[in-house]
Amino acid sequence: MASRPKTLAIALVPILVGTALAYGLHQTVRPLLSLMAFLSALFIQIGTNLINDALDFIKGADTKERLGPQRVTQSGLMDAKWVLRAGFFCFLISTVLAIPLVIEGGWPLVCVGLLSFLAGYAYTGGPFPLAYQGLGDLFVLIFYGWVAVGGVYYLNTGQLDWTAWIAGLQVGLLATIPIAINNLRDHTTDRKVGKKTLPVRFGPSFGKFEIAAVSLVPFAVGGIWFQQGLGWAFVLPWIALPIAIALIRRIQSNEPGVIYNRFFGLGVGLDLGFGLLLSVGLLLR
Repeated sequence: MASRPKTLAIALVPILVGTALAYGLHQTVRPLLSLMAFLSALFIQIGTNLINDALDFIKGADTKERLGPQRVTQSGLMDAKWVLRAGFFCFLISTVLAIPLVIEGGWPLVCVGLLSFLAGYAYTGGPFPLAYQGLGDLFVLIFYGWVAVGGVYYLNTGQLDWTAWIAGLQVGLLATIPIAINNLRDHTTDRKVGKKTLPVRFGPSFGKFEIAAVSLVPFAVGGIWFQQGLGWAFVLPWIALPIAIALIRRIQSNEPGVIYNRFFGLGVGLDLGFGLLLSVGLLLR
């Protein structure tokens, strides 16, 4: 429960897109490295979720007033110290899994790994927790977008170019949808404990606008693929547009509250569906 299995597809999407981009542009792919990258990223995400579960309870952000899904520490199912230790243990597993990546990618991958671990803890821990300063969305965009897509593309091709940044932007924006939904749902209780998420800083109307923007911009950005002769990478993701429209309509027509828990799956589904379609489109060059 603490690992939040409904969110774990978010770690898979950038790996698929980065691998598909490498094959689509260079006809080269190293599936074992992509697999190890996915497993390493997966355990970073699980570790981050566990640490977030424990520290949000310790900091008082998760109380009996919580509107979101049940948390293991807040509900008393597990002791916060043990959940925190489990989070760091997941980071250790991720480190072991990343050894082949470091051997292949060298110091750039060492830096990526260290920054990922640091950011995973700093999301809710440390003297400047990102989620408590309204930087959680940016964290997701960077690490589940540019870093993940670019890192996998680099592992498969040995180089980086601007196409990885475009794909990373699309994937990263969509990956922020679940956290944006959570932040909007919880903005009232977050304000009470000084958790300054974007809806707390700028209001729930901004939170609704953010969800609409990160849901639609990736479709518009895809026009760049068409200009580069990758027409399928532009066309196929539009199949997922009805999911985006359904999500936006439901967010706009409902005030933040428990009902937002029903929309969470739509957000993850949009990310996964768009990512799969984009990957297929890149392969069909």
